[in-house]
Amino acid sequence: MLKKINHIGIAVKDLDVAVEFYKKLGLKVEACEIVESQKVKVAFIPLGEVRIELLEATSDDSPIAKFIEKKGEGVHHIAMGTDKLIPTLKDVESQNIHLIDRVPRKGAHNMEIAFIHPKSTHGVLFELCEEKEKKT
Repeated sequence: MLKKINHIGIAVKDLDVAVEFYKKLGLKVEACEIVESQKVKVAFIPLGEVRIELLEATSDDSPIAKFIEKKGEGVHHIAMGTDKLIPTLKDVESQNIHLIDRVPRKGAHNMEIAFIHPKSTHGVLFELCEEKEKKT
């Protein structure tokens, strides 16, 4: 049910500074948004079929702030895309893989998301995501 790598999430202290680095590489920001529920400001940078998702905490109690405090800036998660998130979650859980989210939640870029616990994935935080239709 998993289709592709959708994006790679990178935790950064300062989104504007990080964006400037990617611009020096000739890349362009596709979109920026704030995801209140996750307490993050996000910038998406397309690179081929995959996006780089830069994440800056908007609050000291944000999961991204906690990640940076513990591990520093860097790769936070790898997101795998699916067309059917709920059945994918049920399938993953049936394999005795520990989920952080048993029910999808709203994420950035008009996606429904759910995370797999890194204790089940050899230390990698995986996000499962389903892109919803773009609003017109």
